[in-house]
Amino acid sequence: MGILNITPDSFYAGNRLALTDNYLSVAEKMILEGASMLDIGGYSSRPGADNISQSDELKRVVPVMEALRKEFPEIVLSVDTFRSEVARAAVEHGADIVNDISGGELDERMFETVAELGCPYILMHMRGTPQTMKNVTNYDQLFCEIIAYFSERIQTLRSMGVKDIIIDLGFGFAKTSAQSLELVKRVDDFHVLGCPILGGVSRKSMIYKTLNITAEDALNGTTVLHTLLLTKGVSILRVHDVKEAVEVVQLVS
Repeated sequence: MGILNITPDSFYAGNRLALTDNYLSVAEKMILEGASMLDIGGYSSRPGADNISQSDELKRVVPVMEALRKEFPEIVLSVDTFRSEVARAAVEHGADIVNDISGGELDERMFETVAELGCPYILMHMRGTPQTMKNVTNYDQLFCEIIAYFSERIQTLRSMGVKDIIIDLGFGFAKTSAQSLELVKRVDDFHVLGCPILGGVSRKSMIYKTLNITAEDALNGTTVLHTLLLTKGVSILRVHDVKEAVEVVQLVS
C-alpha cells in the first residue's frame, strides 16, 4: 500500500504533496514499482499535527480520489480518515477501502457509515487524538489491552454487517518506540482475531528515534521491520518507498 499524503505537514518530508503538485505522476510511479493499492489522506496524523476542518479535508481528498480513479481504474484506493462524512464522500468518488486511525473512536457514525457503504474497513488502535496521543502511553498490560480493544470493536462491526475487517496495531500511535517494537515482536499473536493485519512502520519514530537518526535516513530500518512483519504473517505493508518494500516481499516470499 503506497502512501499518498495530500498534506503540507506529513512527518516525512519526502511524502508531502499538495493539490498543486503532480500527485498523478507520484501515484503512477508507485503503481509501476508494484503497489497493489494507494492510501490517500488529507489529514496529517503525525503527533501534534494541526486539526484541520472537515471541509478542508474534503477539499484535499475528493478531487484527488476522483482523478486517481479516472486515471488508474484498476488500482485499489483507500481513504485515510477518521471522519465518516469524508469516508462516505471518498467512497462515492472512487475509494474502495476506509482506513480509520481512530477505530471509530473519533466519530461515532463511522461504523454505521462503513456498514452502509459495504466496503472493507481498516481498524487501527489509537488512544486520544493526533494532538494528544503522545501523552497517553501508559498501559498496565500493553498486549492484553490492545487485543481487548480489537475484540470488542470487531464484534461490534460484525454485528452491524461489516464483513471485511483489516486490523492495524497502530505503531507509534499512543505508543512509545519501545512499546511499538514490543508489538512488532508479538504481531503473530494477533492472528487469533481472524483478520488480516496491516503493518504501518514506514520511516516512523520507532525506527529513527531508536537509531538516533532522522525519518529521511530510516529506509534501512524500515526494510528490517518490514522483513520481520512479513515473517509474522502481516498481509499488507503501508509504505512510503514502494520499490524497496516490493523487493522485501519478493525475497521473503
